[in-house]
Amino acid sequence: MLEEAHYYFHKAADVLDLPDRIREILLTPLRVVKVNLVFDDDAGQLQHYQGFRVQHNKMRGPMKGGLRFHPTMDEDHATALASLMTWKTAVVDVPFGGAKGGINCDPAKMSARELNVVTRKFVELTKDIIGPTTDIPAPDVNTDARVMGWIMDEYSKYAGFSPGVVTGKPLHLFGSEGRDEATGRGVMVVLGEALKERGKSWQGIRVAVQGFGNVGANAARLIAEQGAKIVAVADHMGGVSNDDGFDIKALNDWVQEHRTVKGFSGGDPFNGPDVITWDVDVLIPAALEDAINEDNVNEVKADIIVEGANAPTTPAAHEALVKRGVFIVPDILANAGGVTVSYFEWVQNMQQFSWQKERVDQELTDTMRKAYKAVSAVAEEFSIDMRTAAFVLAIRRVGKAAKARVYTDEEIRL
Repeated sequence: MLEEAHYYFHKAADVLDLPDRIREILLTPLRVVKVNLVFDDDAGQLQHYQGFRVQHNKMRGPMKGGLRFHPTMDEDHATALASLMTWKTAVVDVPFGGAKGGINCDPAKMSARELNVVTRKFVELTKDIIGPTTDIPAPDVNTDARVMGWIMDEYSKYAGFSPGVVTGKPLHLFGSEGRDEATGRGVMVVLGEALKERGKSWQGIRVAVQGFGNVGANAARLIAEQGAKIVAVADHMGGVSNDDGFDIKALNDWVQEHRTVKGFSGGDPFNGPDVITWDVDVLIPAALEDAINEDNVNEVKADIIVEGANAPTTPAAHEALVKRGVFIVPDILANAGGVTVSYFEWVQNMQQFSWQKERVDQELTDTMRKAYKAVSAVAEEFSIDMRTAAFVLAIRRVGKAAKARVYTDEEIRL
C-alpha cells in the first residue's frame, strides 16, 4: 500500500515538476513509533501485540488520523495511511497534518475487557507523542466511539481533562453531533457535485455500494434520501440486490441485528465481490483497500466511482478506468467528511462549546463542496484526472506551508 500511495504522490509531483529532494522531504514521516503491548487475557494467558503510530507531517497543524485494530496492521500500512491523511486534510483545507496508527490485534476474538486493556496500554506508551495540539487519533477499522472514550479517559489520567485528545467520541463524552454519519454524508455531497457537473439530477441514478459499515450504510441512506436508487449492496459475507431500490431503513435494521446484509429478504442474493462489476451509474467502494484491481477493472460498468474507503483502487486499475473515461472522485476527497467533522469536534472541545447538528451538517456540506470545486479547478488547470488533481492541490498547500515555516526562498513551483 505504501508503494501505491507514493505512486499517486509522484504522479502529482511530476505535474508540479518538484525536485527529488523536495519530494523526499514531503514523503518522509516526521516520526515513527512502535510499541510492545503485553498483557494477560481473560484466561490468564500472556498476549502480545504491537502498536504503531506514524506521524507524517505537521506543517499545517496538529497531526490527525485514525487508529486501526486489525491483524494486518504494520508500520508500512500505517505510513501509507498517515501520508494519505496529510494530503486529505490539505484537500479539505482543515488545519491538520497527517498521522495514522493502530494495533495488530483482532477485536473479533477479544473480550471487551481485553480490548480495553490493550487500548489503555497503547495510550500509556504513546501519551508523550499524542495530545490536543500534537496528534489527535480518531476511529478507523474496528475502532469506534467506545474505544475513543477509553483513550480520552486514559490520556486524561496523565494530562488532566483532555477531551480534544481524540475525536469520534460518544456524545456524552464531548463528541460532536453528526460525527457518526460524517464520512457517508461527505460521500453524498461530492457525488451530488459530480452529478451537477455533468448536468444530471439524483432521479433515476442507480448506485451500488461495497461495504455496509458506517460509511457505506450512511452514504446509502443519504443518497437514497436524495432520490437515487441503491440497487446492490455487499459486505464480506455476501450481497443482495433490488432493481427497484432498497428500503434502506429495513436493510439497516437487518444489518444491525445480523451484522451482515446477507440474508436480507428485501433483495436477491449474489456473490459479494460481484458488486464491483454491477450494472449501475455509480459505484461506491466503501470497504478495504484494493477492491478495484487488475482482475476486475475491465468488468466495471459504473460511469462514476466515489471512493468511500481508503485506497480502494489500485494504481493500475485507476489508470485503466481513467483511460476508459470513468470519473473517479478519489478517497482523499470523497471520504474526507470524517476528518472534517473530526475537526469540528476538536474545535468544539477546544472552545468547550457544542454545535447543533444542523450547523455541523451545513458546515460539512460547505467544506466538501468547496473542496470538490478546488480539486475540479486544478483538474481543469492541468487537464488531469481528479485523483492527480487532489494530490496536486494537497502538495501545493502542504508545500507552501512548509516553505513559509522552515524552508528557504528557493523558487519551487507550487
